[in-house]
Amino acid sequence: MNDPKPGFIGRAVERKEDYRFLAGVGQYTDDVTLPKQSYGYFLRSPHAHAKIKSIDTAAAAQAPGVLGIYTGRDVAGIGGLPCGWQIASLDGSPMKEPKHPVLAEDKVRYVGDHVALVVAESLAQAKAAAGLIDVDYDVLPAVVDTATADKAGTAVHDIAPDNVCYAWGIGDKAATDAAMAKAAHVTKLSFINNRLIPNAIEPRAANAMYSRADDSYTLYVANQNPHVERLLMTAFVLGLPEHKVRVIAPDVGGGFGSKIYLYAEETALVWASKRVGRPIKWTAERSESFLSDAHGRDHVTTAELALDKDGKFLALRVHTTANMGAYLSTFASCIPTILYATLLAGQYATLAIYCEVKAVFTNTAPVDAYRGAGRPEATYVIERIVETAAREVGIDPAELRLRNFIRSFPYATPVGLTYDTGDYEATLNRVKELGDVTGFAARKAASAMKGLLRGIGYSCYIEACGLAPSNIAGALGARAGLFEAGEVRVHPTGKVTVFTGSHSHGQGHETTFAQVVADKLGIGIDDIDIQHGDTGKVLFGMGTYGSRSIAVGGAAIVKALDKVIAKGKKIAAHLLEASDADIEFANGEFRVAGTDRKKAFAEVSLAAYVPHNYPLDKLEPGLNENAFYDPTNFTYPAGSYVCEVEVDPATGVVRLDRFAACDDFGNVINPMIVEGQVHGGLAQGIGQALLEGCVYDAEGQLLTGSFQDYALPRADDLPHFIVETAKGTPCTHNPLGVKGCGEAGAIGSPAAVINAVTDALWHLGIRDVPMPATPHNVWKTLQAAKR
Repeated sequence: MNDPKPGFIGRAVERKEDYRFLAGVGQYTDDVTLPKQSYGYFLRSPHAHAKIKSIDTAAAAQAPGVLGIYTGRDVAGIGGLPCGWQIASLDGSPMKEPKHPVLAEDKVRYVGDHVALVVAESLAQAKAAAGLIDVDYDVLPAVVDTATADKAGTAVHDIAPDNVCYAWGIGDKAATDAAMAKAAHVTKLSFINNRLIPNAIEPRAANAMYSRADDSYTLYVANQNPHVERLLMTAFVLGLPEHKVRVIAPDVGGGFGSKIYLYAEETALVWASKRVGRPIKWTAERSESFLSDAHGRDHVTTAELALDKDGKFLALRVHTTANMGAYLSTFASCIPTILYATLLAGQYATLAIYCEVKAVFTNTAPVDAYRGAGRPEATYVIERIVETAAREVGIDPAELRLRNFIRSFPYATPVGLTYDTGDYEATLNRVKELGDVTGFAARKAASAMKGLLRGIGYSCYIEACGLAPSNIAGALGARAGLFEAGEVRVHPTGKVTVFTGSHSHGQGHETTFAQVVADKLGIGIDDIDIQHGDTGKVLFGMGTYGSRSIAVGGAAIVKALDKVIAKGKKIAAHLLEASDADIEFANGEFRVAGTDRKKAFAEVSLAAYVPHNYPLDKLEPGLNENAFYDPTNFTYPAGSYVCEVEVDPATGVVRLDRFAACDDFGNVINPMIVEGQVHGGLAQGIGQALLEGCVYDAEGQLLTGSFQDYALPRADDLPHFIVETAKGTPCTHNPLGVKGCGEAGAIGSPAAVINAVTDALWHLGIRDVPMPATPHNVWKTLQAAKR
């Protein structure tokens, strides 16, 4: 589409990037093959917890094609993988932060831990050689269970003998306890937010090359934030000059958070590439992904909600134990704290809130952000206990929510956030219409005629995204800024290249960012090229996660565009012999106000590069501007979901029959892309609610290590979604008025589904059903209720 007329924002423009994906000409990390390419393979621990007594690599080193074998002894002098967020316990002590070695040095601490890197001429040779390595382990007891890790009697790390990383809290404990004591009713609920394995369609991959010519490194990697990857690797682990390392994240096939982090594999490859003198490629097999990609969720929570006699919320008290896994991943520490507990107000004007979080180490894979990252866990706590309270006190669940919604903005919550805008009543009322709630009774009766139990469930979520104001994040423990950078390069002919620090791995940035630029400059969308994912091209960037791309990255681009237009006005003023204060810009034209004298955008851009009659003493040539944007607040998308299920009481099978969603994302750039993001998020959230669950046995062996044992949602597991984006309440503090949409579906949907399931079973005395609500879990719950 190259229609230059204004109004690209809000139009369902087809995605520009899809042609190369559909035609099979995209370039992913595994597609990159470099001259003299070699291959890496990681020998991984078969034990969850063991001392490494010895490693014998002699036979492996003599195997055909082997170029090098490296173990923890070889890398012992370099730093460990860093955690990017410092959390302090309630007593003021810093969190326990054990070294996260690139290759295991003295112990292995989870099944899949990295024991050795084998580099060979071919992948088959590297695998064969790894099979010849003899490791003598002294197996130790494994700590696996989240709820009892602090009482296990075995320490995952010596510096945390009780396995507690931190014991953190937020809110007013005294006020919360007092409100609980005087409440007319208190609802209490305990549940587990099940552990998930991300499973992006493209597995993690890396290809590292060292150049002797200039003592530099190039790393191709499937990653969501290449600049952060480079910064962490060079400054904290390998001690390399940052300008000597180029990180390129080409096309990336999904991430969902799992590709934000600095992992051991790519770090080891960069380190080894200089020793081998050859580029080294590694691509995870799916079984490796199950074992070693950072997992998500895994909370054990008890929540209490206090209500007065009229159903008004007085207080919420929450105690959560969060599993960190064996090591602290890049953002692990902030997920169950800053991104979880600060959202426990939800959409409600609850007077007092207090939350304590205990983070524990276990002999399992590290746990970090997964689509939503703390916000799904918070929404699940709030929306499950609100729905349960409504049933206990005999108030319709939608009505109870309406009685407690926040209606005045800005609103400062009891847990540290300030919501700038919202209209929660509007989205709830609309989703009731979309979901035909008035027809539920008839559908319930029809289900009963078939021997099935029908239930309805709501979920009203809010999320803080557009991460984040750097000063606030810094005060909360962040060890980096959370701004974004953008550069707009206008070529002499008026075509535009944009360089953004945001990274696209399925979000459609090449389209939505181009729409913003086309709308602002009044040029055709095909005249705009979006570049991202290369530290050698892009000024800087903090990457893509937390639904921040358009709200933060897009805002940085707008700031750069404003500079381009401001300089263009000066050039146009010279060409039109007018004062630059009299120049207006709209629809791709610079015009002298109140006249018909004008210059097209391309005429001004050409003059910028061909300054034949140009005041060079006042205005330098070129039309290229960059900008940084650091938001003053989070953005707060919110919405309401309603779900209906049918439960077969004989088998425990849950069929998702209807699902409606109404979201407020502020101003929307591309409604088609937004709807696609919501659909994907709903599928993932429903997957958690009904199908997905990561399970370790008591010895720390992963029982759900393949798609035979770990069920992802398929098309026939999902109904036709009714999705609507509300007219919305624009964000008040970014130039586009946008919020964020990428995680919403995954945040709101699990609670809606489980609320519907428990509604179907409530008359049997069942208050809760564990996630995932598989036929087996539901059947067991039904049998327990009968007993």
